[in-house]
Amino acid sequence: MSAPEPQIAAQQSAGFLYLYGLAAAGGAVGYIPFLTILLPIQATAMVDGSALALLAQVAFVGAISASVANILFGWASDRSGTRRPWIFAGMIVSSALLVAMPYAGSTNQLFALIICWQFGLNMMLAPLSAWGGDSIPDSQKGLLGGLLAFAPALGALSGVFVTQPGLAEPRERFVVVALLVIAMILPALVFGRPRPMPQLMVSSNDPAGDAAQSEQPHVDQPREMVIRMWLARLLVQIAEASLFAFLLLWFRSVDPQFTDNDSATIFASVLGAAVVVTLGVGRWSDRRDRPILPLSICAGIAAAGLMIMAFADGLTAAIVGYVVFGLSSSIFLALHSSQTLRVLARARTRGTSLGLFNLTNTMPSLIMPWLTLAMVPVYGFGALFAVLAVLAGTASALLTMMPGAARKSQTPR
Repeated sequence: MSAPEPQIAAQQSAGFLYLYGLAAAGGAVGYIPFLTILLPIQATAMVDGSALALLAQVAFVGAISASVANILFGWASDRSGTRRPWIFAGMIVSSALLVAMPYAGSTNQLFALIICWQFGLNMMLAPLSAWGGDSIPDSQKGLLGGLLAFAPALGALSGVFVTQPGLAEPRERFVVVALLVIAMILPALVFGRPRPMPQLMVSSNDPAGDAAQSEQPHVDQPREMVIRMWLARLLVQIAEASLFAFLLLWFRSVDPQFTDNDSATIFASVLGAAVVVTLGVGRWSDRRDRPILPLSICAGIAAAGLMIMAFADGLTAAIVGYVVFGLSSSIFLALHSSQTLRVLARARTRGTSLGLFNLTNTMPSLIMPWLTLAMVPVYGFGALFAVLAVLAGTASALLTMMPGAARKSQTPR
Protein backbone atom coordinates (compact mmCIF):
# COMPACT_ATOMS: atom_id res chain seq x y z
CA MET A 1 0.00 0.00 0.00
CA SER A 2 1.53 3.31 -1.06
CA ALA A 3 1.86 6.18 1.39
CA PRO A 4 -0.62 9.02 0.92
CA GLU A 5 0.70 12.04 -0.95
CA PRO A 6 1.25 15.14 1.18
CA GLN A 7 -1.48 17.75 1.04
CA ILE A 8 -0.39 20.81 -0.93
CA ALA A 9 -1.69 24.05 0.57
CA ALA A 10 -3.01 26.51 -1.98
CA GLN A 11 -2.06 29.60 0.00
CA GLN A 12 0.15 30.52 2.91
CA SER A 13 -1.49 31.56 6.16
CA ALA A 14 -2.08 35.26 6.72
CA GLY A 15 -0.40 35.00 10.11
CA PHE A 16 2.89 33.84 8.66
CA LEU A 17 2.72 36.40 5.85
CA TYR A 18 2.41 39.25 8.34
CA LEU A 19 5.14 37.87 10.60
CA TYR A 20 7.41 37.46 7.60
CA GLY A 21 6.66 40.99 6.44
CA LEU A 22 7.52 42.27 9.93
CA ALA A 23 10.79 40.31 9.86
CA ALA A 24 11.68 41.71 6.43
CA ALA A 25 11.08 45.21 7.79
CA GLY A 26 13.30 44.32 10.75
CA GLY A 27 16.05 43.47 8.29
CA ALA A 28 15.74 46.96 6.80
CA VAL A 29 15.79 48.54 10.26
CA GLY A 30 19.04 46.64 10.77
CA TYR A 31 20.90 48.83 8.28
CA ILE A 32 18.91 51.90 7.11
CA PRO A 33 19.15 54.08 10.25
CA PHE A 34 22.78 53.09 10.73
CA LEU A 35 23.92 53.83 7.18
CA THR A 36 21.85 56.98 6.67
CA ILE A 37 22.10 58.68 10.09
CA LEU A 38 24.20 56.99 12.78
CA LEU A 39 27.25 56.24 10.65
CA PRO A 40 27.49 59.74 9.12
CA ILE A 41 27.29 61.22 12.63
CA GLN A 42 30.02 58.88 13.85
CA ALA A 43 32.22 59.57 10.82
CA THR A 44 31.89 63.31 11.33
CA ALA A 45 32.88 62.94 14.97
CA MET A 46 35.90 60.83 14.03
CA VAL A 47 37.41 62.84 11.15
CA ASP A 48 35.30 65.99 10.92
CA GLY A 49 36.36 67.65 7.63
CA SER A 50 37.14 64.32 5.92
CA ALA A 51 33.82 62.66 6.77
CA LEU A 52 32.62 62.63 3.16
CA ALA A 53 35.72 60.79 1.97
CA LEU A 54 35.49 58.33 4.86
CA LEU A 55 31.82 57.62 4.12
CA ALA A 56 32.62 57.04 0.44
CA GLN A 57 35.32 54.52 1.41
CA VAL A 58 33.02 52.83 3.90
CA ALA A 59 30.26 52.59 1.25
CA PHE A 60 32.67 51.01 -1.23
CA VAL A 61 34.07 48.46 1.24
CA GLY A 62 30.63 47.77 2.66
CA ALA A 63 29.10 47.12 -0.77
CA ILE A 64 31.81 44.61 -1.64
CA SER A 65 31.50 42.88 1.75
CA ALA A 66 27.71 42.72 1.46
CA SER A 67 27.92 41.27 -2.06
CA VAL A 68 30.26 38.47 -1.00
CA ALA A 69 28.48 37.75 2.28
CA ASN A 70 24.99 37.57 0.75
CA ILE A 71 26.07 34.99 -1.81
CA LEU A 72 28.07 33.04 0.81
CA PHE A 73 25.28 32.75 3.36
CA GLY A 74 22.62 32.17 0.73
CA TRP A 75 24.72 29.22 -0.45
CA ALA A 76 25.31 28.04 3.13
CA SER A 77 21.58 28.03 3.91
CA ASP A 78 20.97 26.09 0.67
CA ARG A 79 23.54 23.47 1.59
CA SER A 80 22.31 23.13 5.17
CA GLY A 81 18.68 22.81 4.04
CA THR A 82 17.45 25.15 6.76
CA ARG A 83 17.01 28.92 7.10
CA ARG A 84 15.99 29.78 10.67
CA PRO A 85 19.29 29.01 12.47
CA TRP A 86 21.18 31.23 10.01
CA ILE A 87 18.66 34.06 10.41
CA PHE A 88 18.88 33.84 14.20
CA ALA A 89 22.68 33.69 14.25
CA GLY A 90 22.94 36.62 11.82
CA MET A 91 20.50 38.65 13.90
CA ILE A 92 22.58 38.14 17.06
CA VAL A 93 25.95 38.72 15.39
CA SER A 94 24.91 41.83 13.43
CA SER A 95 23.13 43.33 16.46
CA ALA A 96 26.16 42.77 18.70
CA LEU A 97 28.50 44.33 16.15
CA LEU A 98 26.14 47.27 15.69
CA VAL A 99 26.20 47.93 19.43
CA ALA A 100 30.02 47.79 19.31
CA MET A 101 30.25 50.25 16.41
CA PRO A 102 30.45 53.53 18.41
CA TYR A 103 33.41 52.16 20.36
CA ALA A 104 35.65 52.09 17.26
CA GLY A 105 38.67 54.17 18.22
CA SER A 106 40.17 54.59 14.75
CA THR A 107 39.15 54.47 11.11
CA ASN A 108 40.87 51.07 10.74
CA GLN A 109 38.78 49.69 13.59
CA LEU A 110 35.67 51.19 12.00
CA PHE A 111 36.47 49.51 8.67
CA ALA A 112 37.01 46.17 10.40
CA LEU A 113 33.72 46.45 12.27
CA ILE A 114 31.85 47.47 9.10
CA ILE A 115 33.16 44.42 7.22
CA CYS A 116 32.30 42.03 10.06
CA TRP A 117 28.90 43.71 10.53
CA GLN A 118 28.09 43.31 6.82
CA PHE A 119 28.85 39.59 7.08
CA GLY A 120 26.64 39.25 10.16
CA LEU A 121 23.87 41.31 8.56
CA ASN A 122 23.85 39.22 5.40
CA MET A 123 23.99 36.02 7.42
CA MET A 124 20.53 37.18 8.49
CA LEU A 125 19.22 38.79 5.29
CA ALA A 126 20.17 36.13 2.72
CA PRO A 127 18.38 33.17 4.40
CA LEU A 128 15.47 35.47 5.31
CA SER A 129 14.88 36.27 1.63
CA ALA A 130 15.15 32.60 0.67
CA TRP A 131 12.70 31.63 3.42
CA GLY A 132 10.05 33.67 1.65
CA GLY A 133 10.71 31.69 -1.52
CA ASP A 134 10.39 28.45 0.42
CA SER A 135 7.09 29.38 2.02
CA ILE A 136 5.01 31.80 -0.08
CA PRO A 137 3.38 30.54 -3.30
CA ASP A 138 3.18 32.48 -6.55
CA SER A 139 -0.49 33.22 -6.00
CA GLN A 140 0.53 35.47 -3.07
CA LYS A 141 3.70 37.01 -4.46
CA GLY A 142 1.92 40.29 -5.17
CA LEU A 143 0.68 40.55 -1.59
CA LEU A 144 4.19 39.71 -0.43
CA GLY A 145 5.51 42.58 -2.52
CA GLY A 146 3.05 44.91 -0.82
CA LEU A 147 4.22 43.76 2.60
CA LEU A 148 7.85 44.20 1.57
CA ALA A 149 7.09 47.84 0.76
CA PHE A 150 6.85 48.42 4.50
CA ALA A 151 10.56 47.61 4.90
CA PRO A 152 12.13 50.85 3.57
CA ALA A 153 9.36 52.97 5.10
CA LEU A 154 9.84 51.47 8.57
CA GLY A 155 13.60 51.62 8.11
CA ALA A 156 13.41 55.36 7.48
CA LEU A 157 10.90 55.81 10.32
CA SER A 158 13.21 53.99 12.73
CA GLY A 159 15.92 56.53 11.95
CA VAL A 160 13.55 59.33 12.93
CA PHE A 161 12.59 57.44 16.09
CA VAL A 162 16.09 56.74 17.42
CA THR A 163 17.21 60.34 16.86
CA GLN A 164 14.32 61.87 18.80
CA PRO A 165 15.77 64.40 21.28
CA GLY A 166 15.97 62.98 24.77
CA LEU A 167 15.26 59.37 23.74
CA ALA A 168 18.81 58.04 23.90
CA GLU A 169 22.42 59.15 24.09
CA PRO A 170 24.49 58.78 20.89
CA ARG A 171 25.91 55.37 21.87
CA GLU A 172 22.55 54.20 23.19
CA ARG A 173 20.96 54.79 19.79
CA PHE A 174 22.82 51.77 18.44
CA VAL A 175 21.36 49.66 21.24
CA VAL A 176 17.86 50.90 20.46
CA VAL A 177 18.26 49.95 16.79
CA ALA A 178 19.55 46.48 17.73
CA LEU A 179 16.59 45.93 20.06
CA LEU A 180 14.15 47.02 17.34
CA VAL A 181 15.69 44.51 14.93
CA ILE A 182 15.40 41.67 17.42
CA ALA A 183 11.83 42.63 18.33
CA MET A 184 10.77 42.59 14.67
CA ILE A 185 12.55 39.42 13.52
CA LEU A 186 12.27 37.13 16.53
CA PRO A 187 8.45 36.69 16.37
CA ALA A 188 8.71 35.11 12.91
CA LEU A 189 11.42 32.74 14.10
CA VAL A 190 9.55 31.75 17.26
CA PHE A 191 5.91 31.88 16.23
CA GLY A 192 6.08 31.61 12.44
CA ARG A 193 4.68 28.24 11.44
CA PRO A 194 4.30 28.35 7.64
CA ARG A 195 2.10 25.81 5.97
CA PRO A 196 4.17 23.26 4.02
CA MET A 197 4.61 24.20 0.38
CA PRO A 198 6.21 21.12 -1.23
CA GLN A 199 5.53 22.54 -4.70
CA LEU A 200 8.06 25.29 -3.90
CA MET A 201 10.75 22.88 -2.75
CA VAL A 202 11.31 20.74 -5.85
CA SER A 203 12.95 21.17 -9.24
CA SER A 204 11.61 19.97 -12.56
CA ASN A 205 14.29 17.28 -12.71
CA ASP A 206 13.47 15.99 -9.23
CA PRO A 207 11.78 12.57 -9.67
CA ALA A 208 10.27 12.84 -6.22
CA GLY A 209 8.49 16.04 -7.06
CA ASP A 210 6.01 14.92 -9.71
CA ALA A 211 2.95 15.59 -7.59
CA ALA A 212 4.15 18.99 -6.56
CA GLN A 213 5.15 19.82 -10.10
CA SER A 214 1.55 19.58 -11.17
CA GLU A 215 0.92 22.54 -8.89
CA GLN A 216 4.06 24.45 -9.92
CA PRO A 217 4.80 23.65 -13.59
CA HIS A 218 7.12 26.59 -14.16
CA VAL A 219 9.70 25.79 -11.47
CA ASP A 220 12.73 26.19 -13.73
CA GLN A 221 12.34 29.42 -15.64
CA PRO A 222 14.22 30.10 -18.88
CA ARG A 223 17.60 31.72 -18.36
CA GLU A 224 16.47 34.67 -20.51
CA MET A 225 13.70 35.47 -18.05
CA VAL A 226 16.11 35.47 -15.11
CA ILE A 227 18.59 37.69 -16.96
CA ARG A 228 15.87 40.18 -17.92
CA MET A 229 14.66 40.41 -14.33
CA TRP A 230 18.24 40.89 -13.07
CA LEU A 231 19.09 43.61 -15.59
CA ALA A 232 15.79 45.44 -15.09
CA ARG A 233 16.32 45.71 -11.35
CA LEU A 234 19.94 46.79 -11.77
CA LEU A 235 18.95 49.62 -14.13
CA VAL A 236 16.21 50.91 -11.85
CA GLN A 237 18.44 50.58 -8.78
CA ILE A 238 21.14 52.71 -10.42
CA ALA A 239 18.57 55.47 -10.92
CA GLU A 240 17.17 55.06 -7.41
CA ALA A 241 20.63 55.07 -5.80
CA SER A 242 21.60 58.25 -7.65
CA LEU A 243 18.50 60.06 -6.42
CA PHE A 244 18.89 58.72 -2.89
CA ALA A 245 22.40 60.15 -2.59
CA PHE A 246 21.99 63.47 -4.42
CA LEU A 247 18.33 64.39 -4.01
CA LEU A 248 18.92 67.25 -1.57
CA LEU A 249 21.75 68.71 -3.66
CA TRP A 250 19.53 68.70 -6.75
CA PHE A 251 16.58 70.32 -4.98
CA ARG A 252 18.90 73.04 -3.71
CA SER A 253 20.23 73.60 -7.21
CA VAL A 254 16.62 74.29 -8.26
CA ASP A 255 15.75 76.35 -5.18
CA PRO A 256 18.54 77.39 -2.76
CA GLN A 257 15.95 77.89 0.00
CA PHE A 258 15.06 74.18 -0.02
CA THR A 259 15.98 72.61 3.36
CA ASP A 260 17.06 69.16 4.48
CA ASN A 261 13.79 68.86 6.40
CA ASP A 262 11.85 69.58 3.19
CA SER A 263 13.76 66.80 1.45
CA ALA A 264 13.21 64.35 4.33
CA THR A 265 9.49 65.18 4.40
CA ILE A 266 9.04 64.52 0.68
CA PHE A 267 11.13 61.33 0.88
CA ALA A 268 9.13 59.97 3.83
CA SER A 269 5.81 60.93 2.20
CA VAL A 270 6.69 59.08 -0.99
CA LEU A 271 7.72 55.95 0.96
CA GLY A 272 4.51 56.06 2.99
CA ALA A 273 2.32 56.44 -0.09
CA ALA A 274 4.25 53.63 -1.81
CA VAL A 275 3.23 51.18 0.94
CA VAL A 276 -0.48 51.76 0.33
CA VAL A 277 -0.22 51.72 -3.47
CA THR A 278 2.04 48.67 -3.55
CA LEU A 279 -0.38 46.67 -1.41
CA GLY A 280 -3.17 47.51 -3.86
CA VAL A 281 -1.13 46.81 -6.98
CA GLY A 282 0.23 43.59 -5.47
CA ARG A 283 -3.23 42.28 -4.65
CA TRP A 284 -4.38 43.23 -8.17
CA SER A 285 -1.50 41.29 -9.73
CA ASP A 286 -2.40 38.24 -7.62
CA ARG A 287 -6.09 38.35 -8.56
CA ARG A 288 -5.39 38.98 -12.25
CA ASP A 289 -2.36 36.66 -12.30
CA ARG A 290 -0.25 39.37 -14.00
CA PRO A 291 3.05 39.25 -12.12
CA ILE A 292 5.28 41.12 -14.59
CA LEU A 293 2.93 43.73 -16.04
CA PRO A 294 3.02 46.07 -12.99
CA LEU A 295 6.83 45.96 -13.03
CA SER A 296 6.97 47.00 -16.67
CA ILE A 297 4.46 49.81 -16.14
CA CYS A 298 6.20 51.12 -13.00
CA ALA A 299 9.60 51.19 -14.72
CA GLY A 300 8.05 53.15 -17.60
CA ILE A 301 6.43 55.64 -15.21
CA ALA A 302 9.75 56.00 -13.38
CA ALA A 303 11.38 56.92 -16.70
CA ALA A 304 8.67 59.55 -17.26
CA GLY A 305 9.26 61.00 -13.79
CA LEU A 306 12.98 61.27 -14.49
CA MET A 307 12.28 63.13 -17.74
CA ILE A 308 10.06 65.57 -15.85
CA MET A 309 12.95 66.12 -13.46
CA ALA A 310 15.40 66.55 -16.34
CA PHE A 311 13.37 69.45 -17.76
CA ALA A 312 12.08 70.91 -14.48
CA ASP A 313 12.56 74.69 -14.41
CA GLY A 314 11.07 75.31 -10.97
CA LEU A 315 10.56 73.70 -7.57
CA THR A 316 6.98 72.60 -8.24
CA ALA A 317 7.91 70.69 -11.39
CA ALA A 318 10.93 69.24 -9.62
CA ILE A 319 8.82 67.93 -6.75
CA VAL A 320 6.18 66.52 -9.11
CA GLY A 321 8.86 64.74 -11.14
CA TYR A 322 10.46 63.24 -8.04
CA VAL A 323 7.13 62.10 -6.59
CA VAL A 324 6.28 60.35 -9.89
CA PHE A 325 9.71 58.70 -9.99
CA GLY A 326 9.96 57.92 -6.27
CA LEU A 327 6.50 56.38 -6.02
CA SER A 328 6.80 54.22 -9.15
CA SER A 329 10.36 53.08 -8.41
CA SER A 330 9.46 52.15 -4.81
CA ILE A 331 6.52 50.07 -6.06
CA PHE A 332 8.77 48.48 -8.68
CA LEU A 333 11.49 47.50 -6.21
CA ALA A 334 9.08 46.01 -3.66
CA LEU A 335 7.12 43.98 -6.21
CA HIS A 336 10.31 42.95 -8.01
CA SER A 337 11.69 41.53 -4.75
CA SER A 338 8.68 39.25 -4.40
CA GLN A 339 8.36 38.30 -8.08
CA THR A 340 12.07 37.42 -8.19
CA LEU A 341 11.13 34.45 -6.01
CA ARG A 342 8.88 33.35 -8.88
CA VAL A 343 11.66 33.17 -11.47
CA LEU A 344 14.27 31.82 -9.04
CA ALA A 345 12.16 28.88 -8.03
CA ARG A 346 14.86 26.15 -7.92
CA ALA A 347 14.81 25.28 -4.23
CA ARG A 348 18.28 23.74 -4.03
CA THR A 349 20.00 26.95 -5.12
CA ARG A 350 17.42 29.56 -4.08
CA GLY A 351 19.64 31.26 -1.50
CA THR A 352 22.65 31.33 -3.80
CA SER A 353 20.61 32.70 -6.69
CA LEU A 354 19.11 35.41 -4.50
CA GLY A 355 22.64 36.30 -3.44
CA LEU A 356 23.53 36.87 -7.09
CA PHE A 357 20.37 38.93 -7.50
CA ASN A 358 21.43 40.97 -4.46
CA LEU A 359 24.30 42.31 -6.58
CA THR A 360 21.68 44.57 -8.18
CA ASN A 361 21.35 46.23 -4.76
CA THR A 362 25.08 46.59 -4.04
CA MET A 363 26.57 47.26 -7.48
CA PRO A 364 24.82 50.65 -7.88
CA SER A 365 26.79 51.85 -4.84
CA LEU A 366 29.93 51.17 -6.87
CA ILE A 367 28.59 52.59 -10.16
CA MET A 368 26.52 55.58 -9.09
CA PRO A 369 29.22 57.94 -7.66
CA TRP A 370 31.37 57.71 -10.79
CA LEU A 371 28.42 58.22 -13.12
CA THR A 372 27.29 61.27 -11.17
CA LEU A 373 30.74 62.82 -10.80
CA ALA A 374 31.42 62.33 -14.50
CA MET A 375 28.20 64.01 -15.65
CA VAL A 376 26.91 66.61 -13.21
CA PRO A 377 29.91 69.01 -13.12
CA VAL A 378 30.02 69.13 -16.94
CA TYR A 379 26.42 68.65 -18.09
CA GLY A 380 24.32 69.31 -14.99
CA PHE A 381 21.65 67.28 -13.21
CA GLY A 382 19.30 67.47 -16.21
CA ALA A 383 21.64 65.38 -18.34
CA LEU A 384 22.10 62.87 -15.52
CA PHE A 385 18.34 62.44 -15.14
CA ALA A 386 17.95 62.00 -18.90
CA VAL A 387 20.51 59.16 -18.83
CA LEU A 388 18.76 57.60 -15.83
CA ALA A 389 15.43 57.89 -17.68
CA VAL A 390 16.93 55.88 -20.54
CA LEU A 391 18.03 53.22 -18.04
CA ALA A 392 14.56 53.00 -16.48
CA GLY A 393 12.94 52.96 -19.93
CA THR A 394 15.25 50.11 -20.94
CA ALA A 395 14.19 48.20 -17.84
CA SER A 396 10.56 48.66 -18.84
CA ALA A 397 11.30 47.42 -22.37
CA LEU A 398 13.16 44.37 -21.05
CA LEU A 399 10.17 43.37 -18.96
CA THR A 400 7.57 44.21 -21.59
CA MET A 401 9.28 41.92 -24.09
CA MET A 402 9.72 39.16 -21.52
CA PRO A 403 7.96 35.92 -22.52
CA GLY A 404 4.49 35.90 -21.00
CA ALA A 405 4.75 39.43 -19.59
CA ALA A 406 1.53 40.64 -21.18
CA ARG A 407 -0.49 37.55 -20.42
CA LYS A 408 -1.40 35.56 -17.38
CA SER A 409 1.10 33.07 -15.98
CA GLN A 410 0.36 29.41 -16.28
CA THR A 411 0.25 28.72 -12.59
CA PRO A 412 -2.96 26.85 -11.79
CA ARG A 413 -5.28 28.29 -9.19
